[in-house]
Amino acid sequence: MSQEATSTVMMIVVMVALFYFMLYRPQKKQAAKRKALLDSLTVGTDVVTIGGIYGKIAALDDKTVQLQVADGIVMTFARAAINGKVTVEEA
Repeated sequence: MSQEATSTVMMIVVMVALFYFMLYRPQKKQAAKRKALLDSLTVGTDVVTIGGIYGKIAALDDKTVQLQVADGIVMTFARAAINGKVTVEEA
C-alpha cells in the first residue's frame, strides 16, 4: 500500500471515530437517561410535561400518565410527554 492510500484510510478511521464520540455516544447516553426517567415514574410524583404543565401523577400505565394539575382536574398525557421530575427547588 502506498503512503497516500494509508493516509486516506487513517483519515477515514479518524472521521468515523469522531462521528462516534461526538454524535452517536452522547445521543445514546441521553436516550438511556430519558428511558430511566420514564421507567422511574410512580403515582404521587410531581412532574413537568414537555409543554410546561406541572402536576402530580394520579395514575399511570404503559403508554399514558394522568396528571392532577389542580383540585379535581386530571389531564391525560402520553408517558413520553413527561419532561422531568420537579425538585424541591423548582416547587
